[in-house]
Amino acid sequence: MAVSIKWVLILALLLLESGCWDSKPIQNMVYVTAIGLDYEGGNYIVHVQTLNFSNVAKSENFQIGKNVPVWIGRGQGKTVSEALSSIYATSQVRVYWGHVRAIICSDGILNATESVRQAYDAINRYREIRYNILVYGTKEPMLKIFTQKSIFNFSPLESIMDTPEDSYSQRSFIPPQYGYRLIAEVSEPGRTAMLPSLSTVDDSWTEDKNKKSMFKVDGAYMINNQETKGWYSENDLKGARWLYNKMKRAVVNIPDKGDPIAALVLKLPKHRIETYLENGELRFNIAVEVQAYVDEIVQDASKKKMEQEAEAVVRQEIKATYLKGISTQTDILNLLGELYQKKYKIWKKLMDENQLVLKEDTLNKIDVRVTLTNTGTYKGKAR
Repeated sequence: MAVSIKWVLILALLLLESGCWDSKPIQNMVYVTAIGLDYEGGNYIVHVQTLNFSNVAKSENFQIGKNVPVWIGRGQGKTVSEALSSIYATSQVRVYWGHVRAIICSDGILNATESVRQAYDAINRYREIRYNILVYGTKEPMLKIFTQKSIFNFSPLESIMDTPEDSYSQRSFIPPQYGYRLIAEVSEPGRTAMLPSLSTVDDSWTEDKNKKSMFKVDGAYMINNQETKGWYSENDLKGARWLYNKMKRAVVNIPDKGDPIAALVLKLPKHRIETYLENGELRFNIAVEVQAYVDEIVQDASKKKMEQEAEAVVRQEIKATYLKGISTQTDILNLLGELYQKKYKIWKKLMDENQLVLKEDTLNKIDVRVTLTNTGTYKGKAR
C-alpha cells in the first residue's frame, strides 16, 4: 500500500509539472507596449516599442530616475500582418501583445486611402490586443517617438502617450482618442473623427542645465468618411473644446487679445446644437453654458464684466475654429454629425442633392453663457 501511494504522489507531481512546460518566466518575454504604423512604396512598415517588465515593475529595488532601456523592433510587409509577423524572425524570444497601450500612425499611413482602417482591423485580429488602445498620429520619426523618455526617467509607460488622461484633466484641449471609438466615428456617415497628433518639444524642460525632450499633443488630424481631411494645430482647434462632453478645465485670458484683465478657469461646459433649414439653406445654432472661477486678477473688474469678456472669448474661438475648416469642407465642430444623428431626413435630402455644404453663414448663431461661481478672496467692483 505504501508503494502504491508513493507512485500516486510521483505521478501527481509529474502531471502538475507537465502543465507548466509551456509557461515562460515573465522576464524571458518581449512585451510590446506600442505599435507604430507607416506606409511607404506599397509596403506597411511597423515599429514596436518593447519593454522588459522586470525593468519597470515597482519593487523594493525600484529606483526613481534610473534609466529604463527601450528596445524597438522593425518589420515590413505587403500587409500589416506580414509586417508584424516579420518581427518574430529576429525577436529571439516570445513576443507578447497583451500590453499594447498605444498605436501611432505616421503621415504616410494617414494619407493612404483605407490604410488606417485596414491596419487597425488587422491589429485587432491579434487576440491578445485589447480594444481600448490609445491612437495618435505623428509627423515625427517613429524612432524619436518610441525612444522618448518620461520626466524623472520614469517608465516610458508614464507619459502622455500612454496615460494622457492625467494631463487632459488639468489642461483640456484635445481629448485622448481610443481605437474602438475612432473606428466607430470613422464609420459613421457625417461624423468627423479627431485623431490627436503626438510631437516632442525640446525647449520646455531641463535636467539641471541639459535640455530634455518631452511629449506634447500639438494638434490633430481630422478624418471624415475614412479620409484624412488635414492636420490642424492646437490653436486652430481651440473652439472645439467647448463642445466636448468630457472637457474638464481650461485657462483663458480675458480678453484674449491685448492686455488681460484676468485669467479664468472655465470648466464642465454643456452645449446644445440646433439644426434647421432656412429657405432651403442649412443652418446651425450653438448654445454653450460653462462654469468659471477666477485664477488670477490683473486689473480690477466687476463679476459681470469678467463673465461678458469670457463669453466673448468662447464665442470667438468657436467661430474661428468653424471657419478654419470651411476651405476644405472639414466639419471640425461635428455639426453635420449632429444633423445625421438628430435629423437624418434633412441630412439624407441634402446629401442626395449634393447640398451638404458648409458655408460661412451656415453657423448662424453662437450663444454663450459663462457663470462665475467663485471669485476666491477677490471682491472687485459692484456686481
